[in-house]
Amino acid sequence: MPYLPKASLSFFLSLLLLPLTSFAQNATVRGKITGEQGNLMAGVLIYQTENNQTNTTTDIDGLFHLSLPSETPVHLVISSLGYRKDTLRFLLKPGETRNINHVLSLMIRNPFEVVDKSDRKGFIQRIDPRITQTITGPGDAIAMTLKSLAWVKSNSELSSQYSVRGGNYDENLVYVNDVEIYRPFLVRAGQQEGLSFPNPDMIEGLKFSGGGFEAKYGDKMSSVLDITYKRPKGFHGSAGASILGGNLQLEGSTKNYRLSGMIGARYRTTQYLLNSLDVKGQYRPAFTDIQGYLLFNITDKLDIDLLTNYAVNNYRVFPQNQTTEFGTINQALQLRVYFEGKEQSRFATSMAAITSTWRPRKNIRLKFITSAFNSSETESSDVMGQYYIDELERDIGKENFGDVAFNRGIGSYITFIRNRLDYLVLNAEHKGYIEKGGHFFQYGFRAQSESIDDRIKEWKMVDSADYSLPLFPHDSIILDQNIHTSTSLSSMRYQGYAQYNYEWVTDSLEWAITGGLRSNHWSLNKQTIVSPRLVFSLRPLNWKRDITFRAATGHYAQPPFYRELRGFDGHINPNLKAQESWHFIAGTDFTFKSWGRPFNLYAEVYYKILRNLVPYEIDNVRIRYFADNISDGYAAGFDMKVNGEFVKGVQSWASISLMKTMEDIRNDFYYEYYNSDGEKIIPGYTFNKTATDSVKISPGYIPRPTDQRFNFSLYFQDYLPKNPTLSMQITLIFGSRLPMGPPDHNRYRDTLRIPSYRRVDIGFSKHFITKEQQQKFNENGSFFRHFNSFVVSLEVFNLLGINNTVSYLWVKDVTNRTYGVPNFLTNRLINLRVQASF
Repeated sequence: MPYLPKASLSFFLSLLLLPLTSFAQNATVRGKITGEQGNLMAGVLIYQTENNQTNTTTDIDGLFHLSLPSETPVHLVISSLGYRKDTLRFLLKPGETRNINHVLSLMIRNPFEVVDKSDRKGFIQRIDPRITQTITGPGDAIAMTLKSLAWVKSNSELSSQYSVRGGNYDENLVYVNDVEIYRPFLVRAGQQEGLSFPNPDMIEGLKFSGGGFEAKYGDKMSSVLDITYKRPKGFHGSAGASILGGNLQLEGSTKNYRLSGMIGARYRTTQYLLNSLDVKGQYRPAFTDIQGYLLFNITDKLDIDLLTNYAVNNYRVFPQNQTTEFGTINQALQLRVYFEGKEQSRFATSMAAITSTWRPRKNIRLKFITSAFNSSETESSDVMGQYYIDELERDIGKENFGDVAFNRGIGSYITFIRNRLDYLVLNAEHKGYIEKGGHFFQYGFRAQSESIDDRIKEWKMVDSADYSLPLFPHDSIILDQNIHTSTSLSSMRYQGYAQYNYEWVTDSLEWAITGGLRSNHWSLNKQTIVSPRLVFSLRPLNWKRDITFRAATGHYAQPPFYRELRGFDGHINPNLKAQESWHFIAGTDFTFKSWGRPFNLYAEVYYKILRNLVPYEIDNVRIRYFADNISDGYAAGFDMKVNGEFVKGVQSWASISLMKTMEDIRNDFYYEYYNSDGEKIIPGYTFNKTATDSVKISPGYIPRPTDQRFNFSLYFQDYLPKNPTLSMQITLIFGSRLPMGPPDHNRYRDTLRIPSYRRVDIGFSKHFITKEQQQKFNENGSFFRHFNSFVVSLEVFNLLGINNTVSYLWVKDVTNRTYGVPNFLTNRLINLRVQASF
């Protein structure tokens, strides 16, 4: 009985007190760290797990030396970005000097190499989570990392949402410790989102698949992000601060590791970013997130883990005015808007999950998971905008060039919103893992309860020159938009899967195959879906190059959640069926050597057949569905990524994507009307508006809202050879034009294109904790002796100062002619960031 209080006291004291320095007589380990090709590894981190203050890094020649305790077992970890982390065990004599030469292996020798046996060979790429600590940009660190990959596309640095191979934001799975995570429903713009769920400081494993994933992953059509949190061993921590907020993470364990825990807190404010937008006003964003993770090792065969989270994302703005110039050289326009009122939103989420892991035998692992996810979302707006549409003088020879030449329209609009959404998701799940002789079997069952309460009350009125639009009839006021609904839903969802993996080796080939079956039933629409999935890979053993070939096919059905059920008028369609996608993917990757350093090239081609789609429109990050299975489509493309040591000793990568996605809405058509002069009648342009003839048009296949044909991204690291403590990181993203159109819910009109997304973010870092400095800090008792790293970074966001467009504001003049005014994203800004670990 006295053991548990003693262990608990030891655990909590370890979170408050730094470990004491050992005074035992030491020994020395020294040596050289190289890569697989014999390249010298600079900047490799080497530390003792029992005392993380005992650490060093290799110099430019890959050399190091480190003092370690003697006459006691010690574990030395050798770690470098992009390489596998190795652990060496030593038992040294007093005064002994041990020489070692160690070779590090590429972590992503093959971008889809699995982390453990349960993953096997598949279309899963693992990403070193330390990249999230170095990548530069104003957004969420994990999202920015994903956006630099070939599969992922985004056109807003303010949002953590992303699309994968033609899918939308709702088609991506996110798991943390096998628990599915949900994103907010009512978010309209990226600046409202706040913090995403995963905390980068708590992550140990990060895996991502852009398609062709196995049956063990859930029922979404595009991608899966699988995150695993750390299992603490000893006291560690990290902290960071910047103009955009701060973070703190602490972890610790008892000496016998039976009890361990971790807590992470984050605060973020984007006021500095939002002040660079065209809409000027008083921005008051405040985003807070607290997470806890406790691990109980009851016996050698039984573990119990508890993961908790509470997050509040508050966004409030008092807009004042907006000035935006747009148009073309032939017609340069300017919009001036003067606002009154305020807009605010609040998204509060809480989550708790308990996981029990039982290992009755070495080859059997059984998991039991129960979790609850609750969200309360509110948004309100009372904003009136008075606008002026002016045409600018474009004659360069005139004195007033660039000034207002004449006014094209004056008007105002009022937006009223009072929306509230509450939902609770409860689930219980069991997973099993069995392995025997190279054969690996997995299965799982899940029951999930969903309760949703939705209240919508919003309207919008547009007025031009004292006329409510549309102009006729003039004896009534017609609201441009008016929604008032109340909905409550309760349902049950049942899921199950089984999959089998087998690997074997012949004289010349290494083979792997994964086959699985997944099933889903939803009580609301009473639909049952069965989805087969197959992944195959082979690797020639007698080729000079290390090449792996892969192929995957499978059925990926996405039963609707609440967002897909709700149409433009706020009413739901309970009979909506699952959207379906068949994936056909083939890819290859191989390692090669350039400049005497190892690189990896990955290429993949894919085709997706899309059936029973629910068409939608995107405004900023808000997705609005047609709430009916009325279209079919396809997505086809090619992705390529090369990663390696562009600069000796540090990892960088570049990605290129080509993609096309189209859809055909069933039975859609429209009429074009012609006047007696044979001219097509265009409202607001054509003088003779009397129709004498008409033509019925069937649009056929049209671009989907995520049809971004070309994407290029680059993540590049460098450092000064004579001073590796000074480093640089740069992130470059280019995305081609996305489809857009007026907000009239006629998808065939969404054939215009938003300008290309172009962005460069750069950071310059100084690492203050070096081998020599660490020794001095220990000798003079400096405060910095407690730190493993201390980095100060100067970041420049949007280095080129490009005005990227995220969406459009649609305004009308007295003739009911509509103008699309671009909403630009953030401008060039400078950020100062400090990061430390201990």
